[in-house]
Amino acid sequence: MPKKMVHLIFPQKLIKEPAIFTMAKKYDVIPNIRRAKVTETVGEVTLELEGTKENLEKGIKYLTGQGIKVESLLGDIVE
Repeated sequence: MPKKMVHLIFPQKLIKEPAIFTMAKKYDVIPNIRRAKVTETVGEVTLELEGTKENLEKGIKYLTGQGIKVESLLGDIVE
């Protein structure tokens, strides 16, 4: 199954929202947290996402639609 590394930047208003959990459940994507830093004003998370290409695209689109900045890292990971 395809994997993708992404870096998420959460604005202050979304730090306490379960956006990653919701995306994972809604689009059948498996998130693996690689690094996280959360303060009172910003949240940053580096994730490895696993799922079908279509579900990965839908999941990322969901996150950006919520107001989360999504940056692709290292391109796609293929196993």
